[in-house]
Amino acid sequence: MSVKSTAIYQGNLDCEITHEQSGSTIQTEAPLDNGGNGTKFSPTDLIAAGLGGCILTMIGAVAKRENLDIKGAKAEVTKEMSASPVRRIGKLTVTVTLPKGLQITDVQKRKFEASAKGCPVKASIHPDIELNMNFVY
Repeated sequence: MSVKSTAIYQGNLDCEITHEQSGSTIQTEAPLDNGGNGTKFSPTDLIAAGLGGCILTMIGAVAKRENLDIKGAKAEVTKEMSASPVRRIGKLTVTVTLPKGLQITDVQKRKFEASAKGCPVKASIHPDIELNMNFVY
């Protein structure tokens, strides 16, 4: 299956991106350290945000199969840029926090962690990018 999005340059280092299937839009701009104003996601921020969303979606699928409610679960992703050998994402650190009081077994924890580590966005990230993932139960 293919999904199409279209980015249109708005000027002043800003773009508007439309998701064809849903019609929803997001705006991006260059990051502060590259001439932007810091008022919108940068394109590389979207990669980090996509990773967090993907991880929670994968864990959510496991939780659904296990009849567990993880509403309120959180994935915080910190992105660090690197300038060498080219400007790119150098490191992503993910902290997944499950809701307080969630009663889960060690087997379910392992399923959550395996699903997070198998998320398609993670699998799409270049292996030169350092990726650290932590879980808080």
